Amino acid sequence: MAVPQQHHAAALTPIAVTRSSRLGSNIALLAGLVILAALWLGPLPEMSRRAFSPHMILHLSIVTVASPLLAYGVAAYLPAMRNFRDAISWLLLATVFEMVVVWGWHVPVLHSYAALHDGAFVLQQLSFLLAGLAVWTAAFNAGSPAAAAAGSIALFLTFMHMSMFGLLLTLAPRLLYPPELCLGAFGLNSLEDQQFGGLLMAVVGGMPYLAGAAVSAYRALGRDERPDTEVSGRPVLNRAKSNS
Repeated sequence: MAVPQQHHAAALTPIAVTRSSRLGSNIALLAGLVILAALWLGPLPEMSRRAFSPHMILHLSIVTVASPLLAYGVAAYLPAMRNFRDAISWLLLATVFEMVVVWGWHVPVLHSYAALHDGAFVLQQLSFLLAGLAVWTAAFNAGSPAAAAAGSIALFLTFMHMSMFGLLLTLAPRLLYPPELCLGAFGLNSLEDQQFGGLLMAVVGGMPYLAGAAVSAYRALGRDERPDTEVSGRPVLNRAKSNS
C-alpha cells in the first residue's frame, strides 16, 4: 500500500533531510561553533598542557560535542550516500584516520611535543576536530538502510578503539607521560589524573559513538528507501534513473 511505503520511507531519509527546513542544521552549526570557540578560548587549552585530565576533557569535548553538532549541520548541504560500498569506504577511511589521530597524539613523545610547542598543539587540536568531523559527517550522511548499516559499523569500531585506549590509560600502573606535563588537576595526583583521563575517554569518549552506532543500526532496519527526489534542495548520491 502507498501509505505504509511512505511511512517507511520517511524513517529512512538522511538525518539532515528529514527536517522541514535547514533551520535545525543551521542552529547545530552555530552551536558547534560557539562550543568550539568556548573550548579553545577558555582555560582548558592552557590547563591541558600541564595536566592530563583537562587535556582529555578538551579532546573529548571537541570530538563528541562540537564535532557532531558541526557535522549534523554540514550534512544538510552534502549529497547523501545510499550505496553500501561507497558509504563503507568513506566511513572506514574516516574511522582509520580518526584512530590514527587519537592514538598517535597520545603516544608519549608526540603528546609531550604538542604540550611544549604552540604550533604542534594547534595542529593537534585541529586534527582532533578534523577527525571528529570526518566520522560524524559520514555517519550523518547515510541516505539508505545500507548506508546507515555502514555508519553503524564505523561508529561501533570507533567506540571500540576509544574505549580500549581509555581502559589502557585507566589501568596503567605507572605514569606514562613526563611528570612535568602531568602535574595533576582537580585535587588529583599525577597518576590519578592520568587514570581519570583514561576513564573519561573510555566512558565519555566511547558512549556517544556507541549511541550513534545504535541509532544508525535502528535506521538500517528499514526496508524501503525514500524515492530519489530532491528534498529541501539537497541532492542525493547514486540516484536510480526513473523509468520513462
